[in-house]
Formats: sequence, structure tokens, C-alpha cells
Amino acid sequence: MKKQNKDKVKIPKVPRPLKKKRKFNIFKVNGEFKIIPLLINILIPVLGGFVVGYLNRNTIDTYEMLKKPFFTPTAIVFTIVWTMLYILMGIAAYRIFMRNKQGADDKGGYFFYLLQLMINFLWSFIFFTFRLYGISFIVLIILLVLILITFIKFIKVDKIAGLLLIPYLIWVAYAGVLNFFIWVLNEM
Repeated sequence: MKKQNKDKVKIPKVPRPLKKKRKFNIFKVNGEFKIIPLLINILIPVLGGFVVGYLNRNTIDTYEMLKKPFFTPTAIVFTIVWTMLYILMGIAAYRIFMRNKQGADDKGGYFFYLLQLMINFLWSFIFFTFRLYGISFIVLIILLVLILITFIKFIKVDKIAGLLLIPYLIWVAYAGVLNFFIWVLNEM
């Protein structure tokens, strides 16, 4: 038989206080939120995309007459997806902007972001206005590389900013496939 120690006092277990779950807020960077930089970073790609679309508005009929692959989305899908992507890009850029303000070094990430954004806008003119489908395909490959560089630089500074660019990467890869098939079906 085991001998029980009667002198031992049992200490009641005190429940630990529940850890407060931190609410995730995509707009807070290290607990800091600034509305003006957020709006500016979102408006740059969104307004830029709107202006490019407006300037290319007279090319819609030409685009509609092109031979396109069966997996080409409708115009409204393009509009919705690009608007969403521009917003995500703007939020990612805002997060990097905030990290830089807080002392992080993005190693040129914000520069590559702006560079790829300019190439993105340029592609629309090459494809729609000038109808240079082969050249626009090459420009899309360059754009894809620049987005990948931006993604790598962003994710090293702010994981969320990098992850926000993944849908953009995927969509531009898809757009590259579309561009290639339009080139093949209409010029080769």
C-alpha cells in the first residue's frame, strides 16, 4: 500500500486569464493606421487603371472582332477583376509605404511596384491601341517578372503585402496565356 502524505495541502488551480485574441486588421501596420497614405496608395492604381481604360475606350469594337480562345472572360469580368486587383495592389503598396516610414528597408520594392504598375498601364496601349499582340505578349512576360520581383521584395518586408500580390501574379499569368492565344489566332 502506498503511504499518503496527510500533511500535503492541495492548492486549488486558478484559471489563467484568457489571452485576448488580436483582431486582424489589414490596414494596421505594426498597430499604426494612416488613412491618407492608404487612400493615395489605393487611388494610384485604381485611377490609373480607369484613365487607361478611358483612353482605350474606342478600341472595344476592334477587340470584340478578334478571334479569342474559348476561355476568354467577358468584359465585365475583366473590369471587376482588375478593379479588385488594383485595390489589393494599393493595400500592399500602402503596407510597404508604412513599413518604410517605420524604418524598414524594402530594398527597392516600392520602386519595382511603381515600375511594374507603369508597365501594366503601358501594356494596355500596346495591346488595345496599337494592336501589337506579339510585342504586348513580350511586355506581359516582362511585367510578370517585375511583379515577381515586387512580390519577393514585398514579402521580405511585410508578409501580408506580398501575399496580397498573389492574385495579381496569377491573373497576369492568365492574361499572358490569353494574349499569346490572341496573338496566335490573329497574327500568325
